[in-house]
Amino acid sequence: MTTDSRAAGARPLVLVIAVATLVAGTLDITDAFTFWAVTKGVSPERILQSIASGLLGKAAFQGGTATAALGLVLHYFIMSVMAGLYVAAARRLPVLVRRPLLMGLAYGAATYVVMNYGVLPLSAVAPPSAFAWPRFINNLGAHLVLVGVPIALVARWGAGKAAAEAS
Repeated sequence: MTTDSRAAGARPLVLVIAVATLVAGTLDITDAFTFWAVTKGVSPERILQSIASGLLGKAAFQGGTATAALGLVLHYFIMSVMAGLYVAAARRLPVLVRRPLLMGLAYGAATYVVMNYGVLPLSAVAPPSAFAWPRFINNLGAHLVLVGVPIALVARWGAGKAAAEAS
């Protein structure tokens, strides 16, 4: 261990969490913007307001740019929690760094379950009217490939050269 409690060559925890948050958060929100624009003609502002509706309920859709901005902040905050949990765990559990694709897919599946069966039902977001395969496939796929795997790959990058060579 070095004097700052990091493994030799590991990057600072806060930096790794920030990079993972920005990468996964940007991929995820870009997917949401694209999916909903293509399938239903929904604007990015409306997507961001729907995120804010988790906190504000239906009033979020009347708030214009302000509630869209709140939605963006909330999106990246939630992603920072997801990234922070994985990156911190990866500092203690080397398998999370050694097997980033497999562990990232597993973590993506876990984030999907937690978000869709824990966080969203406890929020003020209106539940979807009915199950829809395209929405399910896109949502699960995004959590697997655009959230879990990038977070795991950034955690591997953050672990430094020694961890990468141990693989």
